[in-house]
Parts: sequence; structure tokens; C-alpha cells
Amino acid sequence: MKAVQYRSVGAAPEVVEVPDPEPGPGQVLVKVTAAGLCHSDLALMHMTAERLPFPLPLSLGHEGVGTVAALGEGAAGVVVGDSVAVYGAWGCGVCAACAAGRENYCPHARGLGIRSPGLGAPGALAQYLLVDDVRHLVPFVGLDPVAAVSLTDAGLTPYHAVRWALPALVPGSTAVVIGVGGLGHVAIQLLRALTPARVVALDVGEDKLALAREVGAHEALVSDASVPEAIRTLTGGFGAEAVFDFVGVEATGRIAVASAAAEARVLNVGLGGGAMQMGFMLVPPGMSAYAPYWGTRGDLVEVIALAQAGALSVRTEIYTLDEAPLAYERLAAGKVTGRAVVLPHG
Repeated sequence: MKAVQYRSVGAAPEVVEVPDPEPGPGQVLVKVTAAGLCHSDLALMHMTAERLPFPLPLSLGHEGVGTVAALGEGAAGVVVGDSVAVYGAWGCGVCAACAAGRENYCPHARGLGIRSPGLGAPGALAQYLLVDDVRHLVPFVGLDPVAAVSLTDAGLTPYHAVRWALPALVPGSTAVVIGVGGLGHVAIQLLRALTPARVVALDVGEDKLALAREVGAHEALVSDASVPEAIRTLTGGFGAEAVFDFVGVEATGRIAVASAAAEARVLNVGLGGGAMQMGFMLVPPGMSAYAPYWGTRGDLVEVIALAQAGALSVRTEIYTLDEAPLAYERLAAGKVTGRAVVLPHG
């Protein structure tokens, strides 16, 4: 089968032929109908050899949906032909976190060598994907695979973040979304669907600000050093009750803290590698900071339900498997609007 692999440190991803996978005991083989590209993939490909925590080559892609193609011995709960979304945060399956569906916070996965698809295990940018356990499959009905695939990360991750901030987002509150990319434009929709908060979107590109307005932001402002003062003006001098940083560089971290109200919830979701200062007199009094990772299995079920109800839509650009390296180039250059989606059999 064809797959898109990161084959050596510093090299561009390549489309290659690899052996067809076969499911072992308890495993499920999924025929991939759509796979999403993410900035996490770029972050992985920018790591030095010393930092890379797994061997290469690696088939990329941690967002995947498809149909069940085959079942390994003992696998039950799905049948061949079922439409499924892949929950990508794989854990040990037996600890307290995993038992609660919070495999994204499994404390044992790394030590046991358990890797997520596309982030250490073979990923979804291939014609077939081997899923380790049926619990990592979520059924979806009535959704286009192209529209559904990015719910597994670009929907799941902001949903998990928004859920943590919900207690602060009461009537009259303000939520700020920094970065209107693949995750940010979904976060705006989630905030509108789940909260009464006024939503203020920040970005540096007018195309991204236009997208923010299109998906429901009440205000869309250019993200620069002056924007915290503009947010305080909008909020009567108080600041925002929740700030979501989907960029994660030093500059956006400063904007996030400077825009926050007392007792605000500030979330660093982006992979920019920047640090956010914490400490007395460095942040608003009572401010909480959180660095969420992905989301729970239950979160994914709820995200899919929101999409089925028409509350969410992901802006997509479609590529063939052979065009995936080009899609990564466009993603790295900031030219992708929303999410890049690859059709392995298209």
C-alpha cells in the first residue's frame, strides 16, 4: 500500500510503498477514507535526532477516519464495513486515567512504549491503518469523512480545552481565541455553541480574521502588542475570563496573560514552544493556567455528536495521497485555511 512517511531527520516526507498491515489478536484494520494534517506533524519533523523519541521511518497522520476492513482474532464491537473515527491518544488501557477514558493523560504509555498513530506508531496517512484496540474506534453516522476526520484532533483538542474553561464562561463573560487556524476556527464555533460568552478572535492575517467572523466570532482583531488594551476596552477594563492560545509562542503567551481578567482561565494549546510566565504580580490575581493535551474518548463522542447536530464544521482543503508532501509545504508556509485533508484512495 501507499503511505506518507517521515524517513530521516530533517528530510521532507515522502510517498512510499509499504507492506499491507494485517491485524493481530484484538486489533482492527481500518481502510482510511480521510486523514488530516496537523502542525504537530511539523513539530515532530523539526525535532533533532536527539529529541526524537522513536525510530524512523514513520508513517505520519494522527487524524484518521475510515471503514473497518478486517478484525483480528478476539476483536469485537465493530463489524467489517462500519464507519469509524480513530481516537488517537492511546494509553495502557488499565490504569485509572484510561478506565475513565482519559487515555490522553495515561501515566504509563511512554514507559510501556505505547505510541499514538502518526506520533510513533504507523499513522493514518496511508491506505490502511492498524488500530491496536477496538476501544480506540468511535462510530460516526451521517458525516462526510472529509468533514469528520479533523474532529479527531482539530475538534477534540479545542473541545477538551473549552470544557475546562466552561465555569468561567458565564453570561457577560469574554473568551479570547489567539490563532484562527485548524484548531482555532473550531474553538470559536465551540464557544458559540456551548457558552454565552462574547468571542474575540486574534490573528495576524486578514484571511484568518475573515474566517473568524464567518464562523461566529463577535470581534476579530489583529494580534499585536496593542491588542490587550483593545480587549480591556471591550471588557470595561476587566479583561477576558478565558484566553485560548492556539499558537503558543512567547509573544502570544504575553498577549494571553495581558488580556486576562482576575481569576481568568488561560490555556496554552499551541505548539510554538514559548513559555508563559507565572507567579505573584506577574499574572492577574487568581489566574489559572492549563496546558491541555488532546482530549478524552468521551470528549470525542461528544464532538462527533455536535457535528452530527450541525453545530460544528471544519474548513478543509483536499489533497490526494501523492499531494500530501505539497500539503505539508503549504501548512508550514501558513497557506492552509482550516485543515488540510488527504484522501488516501482518492
